[in-house]
Amino acid sequence: MELSHSLLLNEQALSQIAESKRPIFIYEWLRFLDKVLVAAQKSDIKGSQKKLIQQLTSQISESPGPPTRALLGKCIGTLFSVGDSFDIIETSNFCNDIIKNKDDSPSFLPTRLAAVAVLGAMYEKLGRMMGGSFPETIQGLLKALKNAESTGRCEIMLCLQRIIKGLGSAAQSFHRDIYKAVRGALQDRSMAVRCAAAKCMLEMVKEGNFLHTTELENMVSTCFRALDGSNYDVRSAVSKLLGVLLSTTQTNISKDPRAKRTTIEDVYNLLSVGFMKGTSGFLKAGGGEQKGGGMINREVRVGFTHAYVVFVRTLGGLWLERNLQLFLERVFDIVANPRSTPTHVDAVYLRRCVTFILRSTLGDMLGEKAQVSTCKQLCVIMTNYMNSVREPSSSSSGHSIDASNTQHVLICALQELGSLVKSLTTCASSLVTEPNANMCDTVASVLLHPSPAARLAAAWCLRCIAVALPSQMTPLLDRCTDRLSNLKSSPEAVSGYSFTIAALLGGVRDCPLGIPHAKGKAIFSIAEDLLRTASQNSRMSLHRTQASWLILGAVMTLGSPVVKNHLPRLLLLWRNAFPRSSKELDSEKARGDAFTWQVTLEGRAGALCAMQSFITHCPDLVTDDVIRRCLTPLECAMSMLAEIHTVIKSCGAHLKASAAMVRLRLYEVLRLLPPTSYEGSFTALLRELVAEFTLTDNAANTTTSLMRSLCHENDSIILQSWITETDHKSVELQLQANSASGSGALEHDPSSLYWKTVRGEDTPGPLPLGVAVIDASVSLFGVVIPHVADKHRLKILEHFKECIRQAKSARQQAVQINVFTAVLSALKGLAENKRRLKNSGVRAAANSLIMNALTNANPILRCAAGEALGRMAQMGGDNTFIAQTAQMCFDRLKTARDAVSRTGNSLALGCLHRYVGGMGAGQHLNTSVSILLALAQDSTSPTVQMWALHALALIADSGGPMFRSYVEPTLSLVLTLLLSVPPSNVEVHQCLGRCLAALITTLGPELQGNKGNLATARTSCLVACTIMQDHPDSLVGSEAIACLQQLHMFAPRHVNLSSLVPHLCTSLGSQHLLLRRAAVACLRQLSQREAKEVCEYAKSLAKDPRDMNTTDGINITETGLQGVLFGMLDKETDQRLLSDIHDTLISMLHELSGKDLARWLTLCKTVLSASKDGGTGTPTQEVAPIGSDEKDEKDDEPELDDSAKFKTGEKVNTHPPVAPRWPTRVFAAESVRRVIQVCDGNTVHFDLALAREMRNKTSQDNYLVLHLSDLVRTAFIAATSESTQLRNAGLLLLQDIINKFARVPEPEFPGHFIMEQYQAQVGAALRPAFSPDTPSDVTAMACQVSSAWIGSGVAHDLNDLRRVHQLLVSSLAKLQVGKGAPAQLYSESASTMEKLAVIKAWAEVYIVAMRQHLNPPEQISDRDGYHSDRSADSLLNLVQPELVSLSKYWLAALRDHALLALPSDFASQLPQDGGAFYNSDAISTTRPHYQKAWSPIVYAAALWLNNGGFATVEKNLDGSFGTVSGSGPVLPGMGTRMSAPQGKSSETLKEDYFHLILGVCVEALSSQRSAEPIQSVHYCLQAVQTLLDTAWPRSRLSVDPSLAVELLNVMHRLLLTRETLSTHLLVTTVVRQVIQSIEEQLARTRKIKDETSEAKSNGTVQEEGGESGEIIPGASVVFATLEVCLCLLVRQLPALNPTVSSAIIQSYTKHAGLSDEASDLISTTVAIMAGLPELCSPAGSVSVLPTILFLTTGVLRETAEPSIDGKIAPTVTASLQALRILSQSRHLNDPSYCKDWVRLLRSALATVLDCARPGKDKADVDDNSILLAVAVIVASAPPSVSAVPGLQCQAIELFKKTMHSDEPLVKFKSLQTMCSVFQIKHREIATPFIHALGPRVVEYLHGIGGNKPDKDNEVLAVLEAIRVLEVLVSLTDEAHRVQLLALLVPILISLLVPMTILPSTSKQSRALHEQALQKLMKIGPLYPAAFKSVISGAPDLKSKLEGAIRANQAAVNKMKAQHSQVKQAMPAAPSIKLKMDFSNFSG
Repeated sequence: MELSHSLLLNEQALSQIAESKRPIFIYEWLRFLDKVLVAAQKSDIKGSQKKLIQQLTSQISESPGPPTRALLGKCIGTLFSVGDSFDIIETSNFCNDIIKNKDDSPSFLPTRLAAVAVLGAMYEKLGRMMGGSFPETIQGLLKALKNAESTGRCEIMLCLQRIIKGLGSAAQSFHRDIYKAVRGALQDRSMAVRCAAAKCMLEMVKEGNFLHTTELENMVSTCFRALDGSNYDVRSAVSKLLGVLLSTTQTNISKDPRAKRTTIEDVYNLLSVGFMKGTSGFLKAGGGEQKGGGMINREVRVGFTHAYVVFVRTLGGLWLERNLQLFLERVFDIVANPRSTPTHVDAVYLRRCVTFILRSTLGDMLGEKAQVSTCKQLCVIMTNYMNSVREPSSSSSGHSIDASNTQHVLICALQELGSLVKSLTTCASSLVTEPNANMCDTVASVLLHPSPAARLAAAWCLRCIAVALPSQMTPLLDRCTDRLSNLKSSPEAVSGYSFTIAALLGGVRDCPLGIPHAKGKAIFSIAEDLLRTASQNSRMSLHRTQASWLILGAVMTLGSPVVKNHLPRLLLLWRNAFPRSSKELDSEKARGDAFTWQVTLEGRAGALCAMQSFITHCPDLVTDDVIRRCLTPLECAMSMLAEIHTVIKSCGAHLKASAAMVRLRLYEVLRLLPPTSYEGSFTALLRELVAEFTLTDNAANTTTSLMRSLCHENDSIILQSWITETDHKSVELQLQANSASGSGALEHDPSSLYWKTVRGEDTPGPLPLGVAVIDASVSLFGVVIPHVADKHRLKILEHFKECIRQAKSARQQAVQINVFTAVLSALKGLAENKRRLKNSGVRAAANSLIMNALTNANPILRCAAGEALGRMAQMGGDNTFIAQTAQMCFDRLKTARDAVSRTGNSLALGCLHRYVGGMGAGQHLNTSVSILLALAQDSTSPTVQMWALHALALIADSGGPMFRSYVEPTLSLVLTLLLSVPPSNVEVHQCLGRCLAALITTLGPELQGNKGNLATARTSCLVACTIMQDHPDSLVGSEAIACLQQLHMFAPRHVNLSSLVPHLCTSLGSQHLLLRRAAVACLRQLSQREAKEVCEYAKSLAKDPRDMNTTDGINITETGLQGVLFGMLDKETDQRLLSDIHDTLISMLHELSGKDLARWLTLCKTVLSASKDGGTGTPTQEVAPIGSDEKDEKDDEPELDDSAKFKTGEKVNTHPPVAPRWPTRVFAAESVRRVIQVCDGNTVHFDLALAREMRNKTSQDNYLVLHLSDLVRTAFIAATSESTQLRNAGLLLLQDIINKFARVPEPEFPGHFIMEQYQAQVGAALRPAFSPDTPSDVTAMACQVSSAWIGSGVAHDLNDLRRVHQLLVSSLAKLQVGKGAPAQLYSESASTMEKLAVIKAWAEVYIVAMRQHLNPPEQISDRDGYHSDRSADSLLNLVQPELVSLSKYWLAALRDHALLALPSDFASQLPQDGGAFYNSDAISTTRPHYQKAWSPIVYAAALWLNNGGFATVEKNLDGSFGTVSGSGPVLPGMGTRMSAPQGKSSETLKEDYFHLILGVCVEALSSQRSAEPIQSVHYCLQAVQTLLDTAWPRSRLSVDPSLAVELLNVMHRLLLTRETLSTHLLVTTVVRQVIQSIEEQLARTRKIKDETSEAKSNGTVQEEGGESGEIIPGASVVFATLEVCLCLLVRQLPALNPTVSSAIIQSYTKHAGLSDEASDLISTTVAIMAGLPELCSPAGSVSVLPTILFLTTGVLRETAEPSIDGKIAPTVTASLQALRILSQSRHLNDPSYCKDWVRLLRSALATVLDCARPGKDKADVDDNSILLAVAVIVASAPPSVSAVPGLQCQAIELFKKTMHSDEPLVKFKSLQTMCSVFQIKHREIATPFIHALGPRVVEYLHGIGGNKPDKDNEVLAVLEAIRVLEVLVSLTDEAHRVQLLALLVPILISLLVPMTILPSTSKQSRALHEQALQKLMKIGPLYPAAFKSVISGAPDLKSKLEGAIRANQAAVNKMKAQHSQVKQAMPAAPSIKLKMDFSNFSG
């Protein structure tokens, strides 16, 4: 293929390749040429142009295929436009000659088509450059059109379109000739020709004025006929033509005053033609509308519906706003006209059409503000129509005809109003709150309309209003229940208000805040009352019965909490609704009249419907017992239905509908129950079911609607079900054959008011009763049949066969469709139940049934038969059956010549492989593929090609690796067909796309390879994708994009993004949903890998102005692709598409926002800010208010002027962009949060000084902190919007901003934070959320943000916080109960959430205030000298006034939480009336709110109790805390268990609170869920720590040691489950306090013992271990503490664990060092351990001492690392302190256990000394630390511990080793320690050390005299050695002191330096000199006699010393003199001091 990439065709290479490959080679050359020519200059192609033209024109005669001829024409046109134009006429004539050629043979047709295509492309590209040849061309084309076949006619139409486009007005003289030809073509029998003709005519509308003036009516008439019998593509094309044509009449007004002007009224009249029955206006001559006995043509109606939408969209949103009233009136006039709704079905279809028009215009084109105005306008229209309805008379006579005329208008208006309000959500709140807006009243007035359908629509509309505005749910329910009670005698009122109650209850599930629990109870009672009184008034009995059961069914949707209390009554009601025995049934039949039976049947249908709702919505209540009790009425219902035919015969056929409704409800209930529960009724049930869908008792040929859904979704091409994936689904479905899905309406089933809506549907559309019953029977058949015996299955199948045989023509088709749907349902049920069809008779019968249907003329039946065959093979099991079935299909395909047989058996093969898989049908793969490849080449039958290719795709999909060998031939066939099949055979191209996708999947990652066939296969795939991309059909285009997406996944390097991305961006503007969806899905995948490249390639489109003026295309501006995607979020409604757009934007954001921050933030801010604009993005003053049209009628002139403005005013934008809707703005706010998350972790984004520095360096402002004002502004806009969802998103964003930026300092003002400047914005953003009418979730979120703001510490001054503080104070009003409490609109759960959020916020503020109060920060001065007043008293002062109330709230909430945290076994112990903040009926929904809020509350409560709370409780001596007489609020739950009137003293109350706090914390910390947030864990630990900070709680803890043990065990578990050091540190604090509490209790016990000489055993803590010394695990505080300590130490120092293998220990890198937190942790742990022996008896202490010593010495060993600066680690210090404490323990004084202690301490000493011994496995240990440990033990322990020669020798050796170290610091520390050892008071310990080490010190000092130190550290060592000698001198007896001084004094004098050289000597020598001199001058007076003796014996020493003393004295005198001179020279201090220093002031 590379050889084809040249400017000129490589003819040599072309001749060498195979004939079959040449078309691909030519196509590739043309594709390359197309790319090259566009970018080429004239000079580049000048030399080769002639040759190139010759090659290109010669290709015209080579019979090119459709894609090739299109590309050929494009290349020729581009070549002439870029190069010379000399040969244009010659080429044109060449083509004209081919067209004129009389050769009609099929072989010449491609050449003629190519010539036509080339001419069209040349005219389109070159236009008037074609000269005067166009008359000949046009005449030739029009002449050829007469004899051309369909493909030729189609190509000629497209050519004429291009000629018109290229020549413009130049061809005006031929426009009428073309018009006549095209008009005929619009009614062509070929749909492709009609499409092409419509496109051609559309082009002519732009040029030919006569079309929208004189020929307007003829054009509309032609379009009318063109739509008759049309398909989807024709309807789309013709409706676009009609819509644009009619809009042109309003925008392109002729300036000629004589010309006929078409008014807007005329246009509306013309558009109404397609909706009316009978003749109309200019069509009186008998047009297509008369066809079919005057019935309305559905295709025409749907086509005109599309045209209506196109008409409005073409005129634009601004026109719609200005003409809204007239538009609505005319649309509703269509529905109001009786001729448009002759039958009920027509009325339903028409309503769908009108709803589609309104949704597509009002829903899409108007902004939110304009939509609100539209809602008001709709209310006005409804009021007018309701006024025209007569008041319902009390007589039994029927209503006037006005009611039937108005009902359809009202239904359409109500549905649109509901949809608008639902989409607006809380943005529509003004429609309810404004005084003039009476939306709810208007809608409620329709509830009394005579028509049930209108009442149902009004009820549904009210449900939409309540869901959109949840605050209206409860008032509406109250209003309806009141009216229902007051108007019980009015049938319309009972019906209408019961409908509304049911609808509103069904909408509760869509309102997260719910409704008050009591509402459900009250409504249940109302329904019961209605049922009870139904029989009292015969006129009302039917309505009351229906209403009561409808309401009961709706109550079930509220779920188990509401229903469980009413279940016994419900079961009774169900039992009473049916006869209890066959005798009762017989008596019923005997005595009942028609009316009684109607009431009875309706009641039973209602009862069954309520049962269905119960089973669906309360699954946890559906126990085996309940099922058993429900089966009794169900069996009665089945018995009744078996006999009902006799009743219908006697009472009249009008009961058939009621009986059918009972059957429907029965089937639906049984489908929900387990089939095994009603096995005994299978026989009777199956008889009913089979009779139902075989139409035994049904004269109508009703078919099920489930056929398509039970077939495989991949068969959508064959089934044409892709229509459901279009934007026009709602209206197009009514044209689908054998599908009732388009005829759904609310009146078919009122219970759909409360069922969950189907996703994507604005209004529920239950199917007609006849269809619904068959659907239900088919579904139930599939559920039951897997549980039936084989003999019954066989009988049923034989019965099916017989039913089909007996039926004829249309009835046979209907029976077959129903039967096959049932068979598919059964096979699906068997598969789901994992059952197999093992019985050969059943298989044979089923196979016979299926094989016959494979040759049925109906394609849907063939498809179903193929699907059934595949499932049979899956169920049938053995390979023999599969082989026989496959062989049968092979034989049929080889012999059959008819298309029907070929298609059915082809699909059967595909389905066989699909369900059995490549392995199961592998032996048939070769035959199947070869046959299907042959059939796919049958160009005579596109249908056979389509089915064969579809089957081939199925086989390729399921074949897996086994299909690999068939890829090349299949791929070759796909390419060949793509190049040859006409574009009009769209289905074939779609199947080719599916086939290609399957082949790409089969090749998979192999596509990356470059070996031979793989490279060719990849190129072929890419070429095929390109051909499909250029196909005009959107379905084929979407398949192309899907294939490219797969290619990109497997071989990303080979997919050219530079061409793919622009194509995807263009596809985003397509009118077809499937193409947009495919484009976005592909962009989603691309953006996950290459977001940057995607955005850059998309930007290239922004420079291309081609699509700038189109309304449908995508216009990429400076916002790039991201802006386009944000814009699509407002227009799209498809959930899958929206999800993909979200994912794409999120992927782009995550990859690009870090580098392009400013752009993303600007985009999001723009989206959020745009809501401030008018409804459609235009200034509001330009748009006239809608209401102005209501006052008086205006004539046509102003309207024409308006239209003229659109035509002449360049500045008016007729298609202004719609302002972003609230879901888009919510996503924008969430995107800003994501941007912050992306930046999190990079400090530059949160440091203003650093960000400014980086901006100066890089010249970029991509740092978040630089855009803080934008962030705050964005959050403010969102938080103050009308939309509740957006407010929540804005508050969340604000919270993120506060959390991230609160502590960012302001560089210009030290001591201040940058967030200080936004205090006003934060306060303003929060204020609206605290208004009384704000929803609970918004207030809860605002409380959270408020506490974050107050606690952030941003505000300096108390006054700065007052705004937000006042908001929090106001929120306390929501906690009121009783009188003055806010009205309850939402559920108790929502109220709980709100109240808990309030007290949680206060708790968080109080925590921060107390932290600041207890740890006040230092005052910081700014540069102006002002102090920032950060004393926490200011914040605490804010909280203080509310503390009395808050403390009660906190404690009450904790009590609630503790109760709700109890296991379900204790549910009976919960208070019946609920708690302080929860309702007993809403426990399940309330628990999550407590779970979220309790942790800060428990900490705040502990803080309060610890800081005066216990004292407050104690002061209430009368026990009034928390009661009515006490101060503060009284809460519902506080009077039961927490109050003193029941005899609780303040001491008991204190104990209750203590146990409450401790219990809540322990329960949370010991929870099995480790998912508890770490913050909650910390709050718990801090609460316990705070609680135990004071003596009284500690005394309570120590009273019961088991409580302390439990707490310690919980701490131990926490250590095992949590990794963070901060948690571990808090644990140590708690443990320390527990130990302290035990110590204090022991002290009290000992004191009592001392005072009374005997210890009380009860209520006091005994020393652990007792006399036996046994420490009992589980009951010992000491043991539990040791467990915690061991866990803490082993976590940080794994080597301490003796059970851990050496490999694990080695993995712990000791020398990595410990963090400060870890060091603190270890130190605290060691300190805790050291105190444990004091809690034990002497015997017990001996038990625990080994563990403590082992761990302490282990810590010493592991953490005593040599340090450069000689500092000792904190852990070592802690270990030394612990050793000192242990060595001085009181237990050493106990004679019984002293020996054990001494033995263990010796062992510890030996262990410590062993650490210093060198060894190959030992790491480096700091010898000085070991020395210190030795010194501590030796000095602190009794002499018997260290007075062991062996230990002393080791210690002495260690001293010697360290003293002789080369490191001066080591030597210094050694001497320092030695000094302390020498001074031990026990001489027997010190003497051996002095004897061994003293001489060494002297020896060391003697060596210094001749070798003075030159380092500071060495000087320290020398001085320390001298100090050692000084100590020895002091310790020596007077008699021997002279001898030691004789050693010391010479050493000191040797360090003196003569004065002559002193200034020039080193710093170290001078230091030694000064120190030596000072010491000598101290020694002299201290020991005068000995000193004198030493000096006098050495004259040289004396002279040296005297010289030094004199020199020193002289130096001192000199310094004094200098000091006095300086003092005299200083000036006197001024008497007045200046506060400011002016020394640097320079004027």
